[in-house]
Order: sequence, then structure tokens, then C-alpha cells
Amino acid sequence: MNYVKLGLGLALGFCAHMAAAGPLKLEPANPQPANLKPGLAVQYAYPADVRNLKSAESALRYKVEQGAPLAGLDHRDTDVGEKVLTSTRAERVVADISGFVHFDAPGQYTIDFLTNDGLRATVGGQIVGEFDGRQPCEETFAVDVEVPTAGWYPLKALYYQRLNTACLHMRMGPVGKRVKWMPDSAFGH
Repeated sequence: MNYVKLGLGLALGFCAHMAAAGPLKLEPANPQPANLKPGLAVQYAYPADVRNLKSAESALRYKVEQGAPLAGLDHRDTDVGEKVLTSTRAERVVADISGFVHFDAPGQYTIDFLTNDGLRATVGGQIVGEFDGRQPCEETFAVDVEVPTAGWYPLKALYYQRLNTACLHMRMGPVGKRVKWMPDSAFGH
């Protein structure tokens, strides 16, 4: 059996299924939050090791520490030894990120993330970014979403970094257009 062809066939089938399924419909926060603080709330766990999303979830069941809020989701690739996000460590960091993201207008958008290492991000109740493993600062699969109304949408992200460098970026743009970095002003908690 040719496993390369099988894998390619499965990947193409998944992509075709996702395209046929149409955009994911996001649910706005109800009620819409008022008096939000800028950025996103974050809690950290510092396990002895973290290799996947399951181990990241497990680490959050033990000791967690409140971190300084994230200004947004535009965190460049660090140099070896630099601290991850607003954490106190440079390696083996798990971040539980929560808050809201604002969409200025209804419509269909494409969302993706750059992450080093793992990530599961939800917006408006839908998974819009996921990677379960180790990688350099690279993209997740792009996801098309439908935003039914302008306003705030709940955002939740589980992120982990294992060794060496770290990055976490969120990008968005109208479907069919180039995605752009999300400005810090789009986030609140």
C-alpha cells in the first residue's frame, strides 16, 4: 500500500469536505459585554513537559498562575531563552487564554493562526485554529467563518510551547482576500 498517496487522498478528502460544508457560523456573545478591559486574560501552567493538547489540558488541572493580560494575539517568534507571552518561563509553558474578539461588520471571513507549538482556538463556539504537535512558527489550516452580526464574540485558546522558541499570531480577512494580523484593539476581556 502506498501510504503517501493514501495520506494525500485523505487530506484532499478532508479539504473537499470542509469546502463543501461551508463557513462555520459563529455565535456572538449574548448579552454583549460592556466595559471590557483591553487584551485577553491568561492563566499559565508550567509542567515538567508538554507534548500535545491532551498534556496541556492535564497541566491546567494542577497549579495555575494568573498572568499579565495579553495585549492581543500578535506575538512574534521569540529568541531561545525569551519568555513565552507574559509567562515567567521560556520553555514548557501552557497558556489558557480567554476573552472576546470584536468583528466590525457581519460577513464571511477567513481565520488562521501562526503557532509554535500547539494550539486549539475557538471563537463564537467554533474551533477556528488547531495544531497538536511541535512546529516552528507556522500556519494552522485556514478556516472560513460566517459572522452574523457585528460585535463581540467569545474567544478561548489553549496554547502550549515545549522547547526553544515560541510564537502565537491570529490573522483574519474577508473570504477570498489576504488575511492580516488582528490588531490588539480587536480583543477585550
